[in-house]
Amino acid sequence: MLELSAANVLLQWATGGLLFCWVTTRHRQVGLGYGWLLRATYGLMALAAAYAGRRFGADPIRDVSAVLVAVAAGVALTQSVLRRRVGVAHQKELVEQRTARVAAMTGIDRASVAKEESGPEFDPRLDLVAPAIGMIGIVAAGRLGDPAWLATGRLVAGTLLLGAVSDAMLLGHWYLVQPGLNRRYLRELVDWTGWSWLATVVLLLVPTGMQSVLGGDIADGWGGLLGWFWVACAVATAVLVVATRAALRERQYAAVMAATGLLYLAILTGFGTDLVARALLVPG
Repeated sequence: MLELSAANVLLQWATGGLLFCWVTTRHRQVGLGYGWLLRATYGLMALAAAYAGRRFGADPIRDVSAVLVAVAAGVALTQSVLRRRVGVAHQKELVEQRTARVAAMTGIDRASVAKEESGPEFDPRLDLVAPAIGMIGIVAAGRLGDPAWLATGRLVAGTLLLGAVSDAMLLGHWYLVQPGLNRRYLRELVDWTGWSWLATVVLLLVPTGMQSVLGGDIADGWGGLLGWFWVACAVATAVLVVATRAALRERQYAAVMAATGLLYLAILTGFGTDLVARALLVPG
């Protein structure tokens, strides 16, 4: 078991978010602004993790890792901004194809935005550096648990869950900016949310786990209410993932916005699934 700390949670969130940023940007289809949003947000979150670590309980490896995550995210963000006029290869191809199709049907030829075609575009592999560093800090935090392998596994699974569900919600909003984007990129993150939810729940049930809270062996201070609240969060997260997947099968564009709304709720229940359990399963 491992005590819940703000530094761990913030580093998990930043690391997971940056990892799934790469999962999406590696396709070279999503506009550059999506990556800018995620790198800036999670970079600041990593800095907050480092501050929380120093303020509320330092762990040198984890805290240095958090700072380096912020630096790596900043480097990737800077590179992307500097190469912004080159654009994103597959996104440009899609725009050109649709422009040509509209011109053929209507006779209206829309002028394309000038781009600097020379030079390399942003390399999405840079987005892997920050989460790789973050995982080092997360594993370092997990080593303090008892047993260490279980604490580490729970931290890693929680990292994937927090990152996947948060990025899925943000990508759902990005379809307002880039409405022609293929839905498979959002479905990919939703699938990752489902698999990481499963890993999180399984690891939280490994003894000593949440079954001890539900059985009364570990008191939650609320007469067992928090244990059942955790069950409700876990079940609701699974239901929301399935519902989101179903919504994305609908042809109407509004289905993407409906899926995004469901993902808002999934963030709340997903965080409850991970954090409520870890708050209860602390060293006695």
